[in-house]
Amino acid sequence: MRRGRIVKVLVTGSAGFIAGYLVQELLEGGHEVVGVDNYSKYGVIEKSYQDHPNFRFVRGDAKDVPLLTELAMDCNHFVAGAAMIGGISYFHEYAYDLIAENERITAASFDAAIAAHDKGALEKITVLSSSMVFENATRFPTPESHADECPPPFSTYGFQKLACEYFAKGAWEQYELPYTILRPFNCVGVGERRALGGREIPSGNVSLAMSHVVPDLVQKVLKGQDPLHILGDGSQVRCYTYGGDLARGIAHSLTHPAARNDDFNLSTPAATTVLELAELIWKKVRGDGPGAPPFRTVSDEPFEHDVPLRVPEVSKARELLGFEAKTPLERVLDEVIPWIREEMKLGRI
Repeated sequence: MRRGRIVKVLVTGSAGFIAGYLVQELLEGGHEVVGVDNYSKYGVIEKSYQDHPNFRFVRGDAKDVPLLTELAMDCNHFVAGAAMIGGISYFHEYAYDLIAENERITAASFDAAIAAHDKGALEKITVLSSSMVFENATRFPTPESHADECPPPFSTYGFQKLACEYFAKGAWEQYELPYTILRPFNCVGVGERRALGGREIPSGNVSLAMSHVVPDLVQKVLKGQDPLHILGDGSQVRCYTYGGDLARGIAHSLTHPAARNDDFNLSTPAATTVLELAELIWKKVRGDGPGAPPFRTVSDEPFEHDVPLRVPEVSKARELLGFEAKTPLERVLDEVIPWIREEMKLGRI
């Protein structure tokens, strides 16, 4: 996208975790960005690019169809990133709200995009779906086509994300609104904070409100928990993908002709068990040499929707878009751990 023409992009949920990386990526590429967010998750957050000349922030609700339509009329691309989203505990704590609120946001986004495509400059909508559409996958690594074959998700969050994809297909079929569906896998990076509605979840002698595995494990190790509490036996497999890599993939897909009316998994191919992740964090924080405390764990009862295996096939994005997520997990942790340590000192997570 850096080598292509300059575009103007509407990003909903712009104060969110992945969107923070995406907006930065777009601005560094010389593009214009209009960000929309109501600060409902983290509260008011000042981003480093807040005063960038190519960035305009609009504080508003992503369910406000007139607002989104007005903004989309003047943009070339619409990244539908707004959603009620959280860690594994959210799937249970907000089972109804997740599907109800996110359906309202999705419908508003598509209503606005359809109108703007019909009468404005909008070329395409890009939908940020989720790896949770593969909650009941039976093929590993899981290709994009498996979304049409495997049983639908059990969780309301996963089911709603699958519904987002049907919104895109339906809007194309009826209104010829071009789309791209992107499925990020286990984003890891800096910028995620304690959610305003997060409930404290006890984990041994530590209570946390994030319920995302990397920041939760880092906090517990930094707080000196020993043995380290993990959900289940630690055999759950994930592909932890750096937020900066995901932002590159999203940005690249906006104007790439091969992305039009297609879906892509965006992920690193490197699979890591929770136990391997926990040990890596432990050694980075508490040392790995002589005299370092031994790595010890204890298992807590896992959540119902804690999928045991989630590994994507990533060749489609590589072959059609030229995108690969290459940042190693160790390098990501070298960025994340110091950031979480500082945020803990400031009382923000």
